[in-house]
Amino acid sequence: MLKSFKNLKLSWTKIEIENHIKTAALLEKIKNEAFQCLSENPKTSEYELQQFILKKFREFKLYKDKHPPIVAFGPSAVHPHYYPKRKSRKLKPNTLVLIDIWSRLKKRNAPFADITWMGFYGRKVPAKIARAYKAVIRARDDCLKFISDELAAGSLPSGRQVDEFTRKVLTRTGYGKNILHRTGHSIGFHSPHGKLGHISLKNEEPLLVNIGYTIEPGVYFKGEFGIRSEINFYINNRKQIVLTTPPQRELIVI
Repeated sequence: MLKSFKNLKLSWTKIEIENHIKTAALLEKIKNEAFQCLSENPKTSEYELQQFILKKFREFKLYKDKHPPIVAFGPSAVHPHYYPKRKSRKLKPNTLVLIDIWSRLKKRNAPFADITWMGFYGRKVPAKIARAYKAVIRARDDCLKFISDELAAGSLPSGRQVDEFTRKVLTRTGYGKNILHRTGHSIGFHSPHGKLGHISLKNEEPLLVNIGYTIEPGVYFKGEFGIRSEINFYINNRKQIVLTTPPQRELIVI
């Protein structure tokens, strides 16, 4: 078992977990300030908000890897890895907003944290968006419960098992054809994507104890919008799930 992880560090230390949690708290603060920025400056472009976030990274002395934060308005969010250029969409009424940010402390023994939150700029959220958002949140929460139930039964589920379960939840609610990516990934030190296996159909290895992971189900509608909710967690020595980022419950109304 774990033969594919040969020569890799298979757990975080207490200090590494603490550094991850500190980063997660700073990303939460930056996320809140980013949505506040949109509320106060509703004609902001995706690129301008991305640059606002990068400024906050510098202010809080956070490390950025080779990819910039994802800020996507409306149809831009159809692409899971969309990075706005200088000439990008400006926020308009009745638009869905996706913000995906990741970083780590500028020090040794500091893993990344990685979160995605959604907002809506307008008076009333359209029914299609509201239904899709509800399905994504349910998939995320049911995924956590599945892992927790497996742990309670004495089993560490594999990345494949968790991904299959989450896909089934979205498929049962009618969104199977709108899934474009895996359920999550391990968290690393040089990139938000770690080397200890993804929560994906390709990973037959069990989830590891004291290693950070993301859960980030999403659904995407070509030419319209995309929705994703991303949280971080690890499994402690007592085989319990510990969330290190707060789960979003409702769309942030801008």
